[in-house]
Amino acid sequence: MNSQTTNTTYAGGIGFTGLLAILFIALNLTGHIDWSWWWVTAPLWIPSVVVLILIAVGFMLLLGKEIRGLD
Repeated sequence: MNSQTTNTTYAGGIGFTGLLAILFIALNLTGHIDWSWWWVTAPLWIPSVVVLILIAVGFMLLLGKEIRGLD
């Protein structure tokens, strides 16, 4: 009989940007701020845009090296 125990730790949760988004949404719905919904939901989409920009820059740098033949 095998008596192994597995300790699994899940580091999940809502995170800072999720909390910020919930705060902005609540403030906008209650009328405490009068922002466009684009800015209210910014904590949800701005991190994705930053990652996509970094990926695009990385591909451009790799493509530039390949074009110049710097392998």
